[in-house]
Amino acid sequence: MLDALTEGALEDAARRREQVSLDRLESLAHAARQPLDAVAILAAQKPGSDGPHIIAEVKRASPSKGALADIPEPAALAASYEAGGASVISVLTEERRFLGSLDDLRAVRERVGIPVLRKDFIADEYQLLEARAFGADLALLIVAALTPQRLAQLHRFATDLGLSVLVEVHDEREIDAALEAEARILGVNTRDLKTFTMHPERFAELRARIPAGTVAVAESGVRSVDDVARYRRDGADAVLVGEALVTDGDPESRVAEFGRAS
Repeated sequence: MLDALTEGALEDAARRREQVSLDRLESLAHAARQPLDAVAILAAQKPGSDGPHIIAEVKRASPSKGALADIPEPAALAASYEAGGASVISVLTEERRFLGSLDDLRAVRERVGIPVLRKDFIADEYQLLEARAFGADLALLIVAALTPQRLAQLHRFATDLGLSVLVEVHDEREIDAALEAEARILGVNTRDLKTFTMHPERFAELRARIPAGTVAVAESGVRSVDDVARYRRDGADAVLVGEALVTDGDPESRVAEFGRAS
């Protein structure tokens, strides 16, 4: 599934490249406003709270669950997340299985004042230039989708653009590859990529391998405040939440509730 998603994302990027050349995209990327320092924001203690930073996701669908929410106005949803105290907004831009778009990214960037993450299956520099041009402050790189050498190349390219990078890992070997690439934000995805089953205990098992000074993000498996509190007790600096927010009738209050969990 990961290979198919990455291949599809690269095919879609190649289609967009026929419309916007690499040179043109580079000009747009470098003309975009300076990205916010997401590393500094996520590494800092939240004022007045012992809870984790919340990375709140704009997510219409997923391969494992299908359609989750319509979300006709992603910017409005992102604004409610920000009002609830989210530290970062994650925007799914993958078109085929997550039903996202770069237009969603741009709309969210224009509405909120906090960092915005482009969450997609990124395996090419063109996609990172798109992230910068459409207003992202962070980009996602998934270790399982890349060779160690390619991970390091893309991580370096992203940071040279001024982007922060959320590097997603699933096991010890991937953590080593991420640290070798000088990752400063490590996201432990507790979902098995082959079976889609959840293993929330994996975050605690891997947390000890994440060194001090590197932001530790818990990803997947959040349905309740108890889930967020568990990740926080296990050492998460931030928790990424998608489905539990987009399917809730009051996302602003839900984000605030999650942000107080400890």
